[in-house]
Amino acid sequence: MEEEEEEGRLVKWGPTAWKILTNVREQSPLIQCITNFVSMDLMANTLLAAGASPAMIHTIEEIPDFTPHINGLCINIGTLSSTWLPSMKSAASLANQLNKPWVLDPVAVSASDFRLKSCLELLNLKPTVIRGNASEILALSSASKGSDKGVDSSHRSTDAVEAAKSLAKSSGAVVAVSGAVDVITDGQRVVGAHNGVAMMQRITATGCAVTALVAAFVAADPLHAFEATASALSIFGVAGEIGNDSAKGPASLRMHLIDSLHGLDKVAILSRVNITNLS
Repeated sequence: MEEEEEEGRLVKWGPTAWKILTNVREQSPLIQCITNFVSMDLMANTLLAAGASPAMIHTIEEIPDFTPHINGLCINIGTLSSTWLPSMKSAASLANQLNKPWVLDPVAVSASDFRLKSCLELLNLKPTVIRGNASEILALSSASKGSDKGVDSSHRSTDAVEAAKSLAKSSGAVVAVSGAVDVITDGQRVVGAHNGVAMMQRITATGCAVTALVAAFVAADPLHAFEATASALSIFGVAGEIGNDSAKGPASLRMHLIDSLHGLDKVAILSRVNITNLS
């Protein structure tokens, strides 16, 4: 497909993003989230606002009965524990067996040996998408410990392009690096999603929430995980831009972000989605 440019944007991405969001709204994919305590509320509300159905099921005893019925899985290691890791591995393994897409969020992967080892074990279970900040992707790609400030990124997303491409090639996953420009790659193609506002970084768990949205978008179009991932990141950013027009600070932006995501229409998507080639 030829890609026409309009003011630097790839024109095809607006219709693509709108189509996948429409699929999410029509299909209401069931997304199982095994995630950290901080993010559960915002993650669930983000999925609901987009038209998906969240399920915060993490007990290992429920995995065999519940996970076969999901459309997508989101695993976030933010508040990782030895009791939750078996649930994550069991759900990811079952999702793979049943050809269900799943997304890994390697939060603060280099903060401890346990966290890094756990992420490498999850990586072996072949996630469809990996989404993290630049420091997380750099650490996971090199599989070595690094200096990391908790869940904050000390690198720019563009610093991790080559690491993301390498990780995508070795894992078979689409890799997304969040930042001022969100970088998405499948190991060959590389695009940047330029939507969003800086104040979104002042709301805890926005990164976790967009990972869940990626899971919903990939579940709605599993044959096009690269396009679904880029579209989800851009659309979440668009919702932030629109919400920011009415916000007075991070707390009100959180509310308006969810409202804006719920109310997005075709005109807003076609005019605002800003994705460009970086490769």
